[in-house]
Amino acid sequence: MSAYANQVKAFLERYQREVGGDGLLDSHEVAAWAYKNGLYKPNVRTVIDAIAADIAQVWREEYRTDELGQRYRAKHAVRGKRGDKNLSLWADIDDDRAPRSHFVRSFAQRRQQIVGDCFQLQTDVDVYNAKHSEQEPIQLILDFTYDVEELQLPYKGSKAA
Repeated sequence: MSAYANQVKAFLERYQREVGGDGLLDSHEVAAWAYKNGLYKPNVRTVIDAIAADIAQVWREEYRTDELGQRYRAKHAVRGKRGDKNLSLWADIDDDRAPRSHFVRSFAQRRQQIVGDCFQLQTDVDVYNAKHSEQEPIQLILDFTYDVEELQLPYKGSKAA
């Protein structure tokens, strides 16, 4: 675990001791408490990283609608490294200057994220079921074929028109 992660864990434990609560944690409340108590002092890079994260979130949430009425995400990221620095490069799906290879990599990376999320969700369900074996096991279906087809139905009819 990184030094930063250990720092966060330490001030979270202190927060829980001092503030108490109901076991539910709001990361913004914990952050405000840590900042107010001098446990976390952001540097310029941290501030720039926070602004960049906000910008990326705006880009991630930008959707448009095509002529068939399909809502699509406008901007797509590719994660990579430049030297020893991790970075995300973004491109707009409607920008003809953006290379196809960027979108191939972006879509592949997003698919891998989904696979990772499904793996983790299945692991979490398995652990829950094992810890609560006296209850009926929670079933998890990870084949999304029919779900996706059902969501595409309104647009498939538009293409034929």
